[in-house]
Formats: sequence, structure tokens, C-alpha cells
Amino acid sequence: MSENVYQAPESNLASASTETTTLSIKEILFSFKGRIPRKTYWYSVLGMILASFVLMFLVALLTGGNESAISVIMLILYIPLIWISLAIQVKRWHDRNKSGWWVLIGLVPVIGGIWALIENGFLAGDEAENRFGQPTSL
Repeated sequence: MSENVYQAPESNLASASTETTTLSIKEILFSFKGRIPRKTYWYSVLGMILASFVLMFLVALLTGGNESAISVIMLILYIPLIWISLAIQVKRWHDRNKSGWWVLIGLVPVIGGIWALIENGFLAGDEAENRFGQPTSL
């Protein structure tokens, strides 16, 4: 036995792949596959908030303040925003090497939303390839 049992094992970081892939806007917003970094996540969230305000303003302007028409139109317009929100959250969970089903943690009152915000918005994802693919660049 030539192995030194008192020596720390060698790190596999040198052999880990640090290649990144890029996703198109279509893949970022509508696909549930792959990974996105925090920066892309925050740009997407801010874009959705901005889009929501613009949509609300335009609908209110075009309907002349008719509340029932505003409600129906906004419901129709929010469906794509819900899809986009779910897609970017799932990809962010994938970047953290967790199943996309973790998006359901947001349904837990109070603590679920806080947990999702911390995991998706503030904690770094895997730097190397994980079970959901290569890391992506913006």
C-alpha cells in the first residue's frame, strides 16, 4: 500500500468542466429545461414587473376605465407572465441542482416565498456541470 491515509484526498475541481452554454431569449422565457444564473433570473423578474405595469397602464388607457373589461383582458395577458415566471424559477432551481418541483415551495404561506427568494435570488448555483446541464452565461 503506497497510499498515504493521512493525506487529504485530491480535489476533483481540476477535472470539473467550467464550460458554459448560452440560451436564447425564447429558451430562457418559455422552456423548463436548462439552467440560468442569478443575473439572468433578476433581469427576467425585473422585466416581468416592468411588463406588468406597462400592460396594466395600456389596458386601463384603452378600455377607458371599464373595470370588468380591464379584469378580463388582464387575466388573459397574465397567463403568459405566469408561464414565464414558472419557467425562469424552474431553471433557477436547476442551477441550484434541485428539482424544478421546488417551485411549489412558494405555495407555503410566508416562509415558502422567503425560502424561494433566498435560494433563487441570492444563493449561487453550481459552477460546474450538474444533472441539469452546463452552467449558462447571460
